[in-house]
Amino acid sequence: MRFQHNPPHIKPYDYFLSQPHQPFFLFGMLWAVIGMLLFMLGYKGILPFRIDTVSFHAYSMIFIVFTHFFHGFLLTTFPRFCMSNPFIPKLYLKIFALYEAGTFLFFAGAIFFPPLAIVGMLAIFAGQLYAVGAFRAVYRLGTAPDKRDPFWLLTAHALGLAAHITFIVGLTYDIFGFHFPWQGVAVATGIWLYLIFLTFVVAQRMVPFFSHVHVAKPPRFIPTALGLFALKALAFALDFGIADAVVSLILAGYLLREFLRWRLPLFASPAILWILHLALFWLPTGLFLGAVSELAAVWMGTSFLFAGLHLVAMGFMMTILIGFGTRVTLGHSQQVPHADRFATALFWFTQIVVITRFAYSLAMGLGIDMGWLFDLSATLWIVLFLAWGWRYGPTLFSGKKIQ
Repeated sequence: MRFQHNPPHIKPYDYFLSQPHQPFFLFGMLWAVIGMLLFMLGYKGILPFRIDTVSFHAYSMIFIVFTHFFHGFLLTTFPRFCMSNPFIPKLYLKIFALYEAGTFLFFAGAIFFPPLAIVGMLAIFAGQLYAVGAFRAVYRLGTAPDKRDPFWLLTAHALGLAAHITFIVGLTYDIFGFHFPWQGVAVATGIWLYLIFLTFVVAQRMVPFFSHVHVAKPPRFIPTALGLFALKALAFALDFGIADAVVSLILAGYLLREFLRWRLPLFASPAILWILHLALFWLPTGLFLGAVSELAAVWMGTSFLFAGLHLVAMGFMMTILIGFGTRVTLGHSQQVPHADRFATALFWFTQIVVITRFAYSLAMGLGIDMGWLFDLSATLWIVLFLAWGWRYGPTLFSGKKIQ
């Protein structure tokens, strides 16, 4: 994979906007910290929210934090997937401006004036729609002989747009006093069919590529996975715990069998690679543990507070994000993509964040009063992104070399 180089005389501000991943990654870190801090204060009743705090948390994570990171990555790499010219700054900066303005309005509206939050969501949706349109244009014009992976990336984005519309319509109805059960459909589509499926498509392409492992995947591998993700999303939306668990177990087994068949070098490789291997296996592991927690919840008549969802979202998606984000940040600043001691510690710290959040779900489901685990997991999340920003923020902003 060849990286774009930038002349050393470029001013820091110009450098910051010279490649799409830089502003999107840096502001993704910023919103990850602010979004979690606001949610933590709202969830504990310290900060009075004018909209539902859980809806705020779901929307901010799906369409602000993780979408920032993945669009930063895809605006850089999608043209290469399709063998097309890179996106010009004018295009991705328009998307970036819509995202930042929309995020500010959404956060402000959630606290002070709910209709303002809707305006912010519409701005973010406009940015997402513009990005998807750009991806579609590149897909059509690209000369790559095999564009199956870009097709599935576009499919994930189409499902993301559908989830986004559901969030906007549902929250608008809530604000004006007309309530209907939209949250399950919106979260299920936004998480499982947009973010997780999107991450899965990127991971199944890039992890073997980075590992220098040639993998001949079954022709129906991605469509079969999408079908199972769709069944899981449906069961999740309907709150049908047994069906959710059964589909999760089938999906976990299917994916685990395929991943093992790839014969990845796992830990017999540099840290920048084995963290991606670890992340990949978090997907079937999180699905399996989520299925167990769903069955336990049905049997015990309790709730484990989306334990499986958080295991997959944080264990799989966030670990992939840290691994890819670190690699792209270094590679596109003319540095060797590697994980030094700090980066390796950051990867292991990510696993602590995942386990702490899972422990909170277990404690709540078992009726154990350990509410402090919520504070701890949220605080660790904030520390994680502050540390990532402290280490790689100067590189993203001005191209500073990592010593």
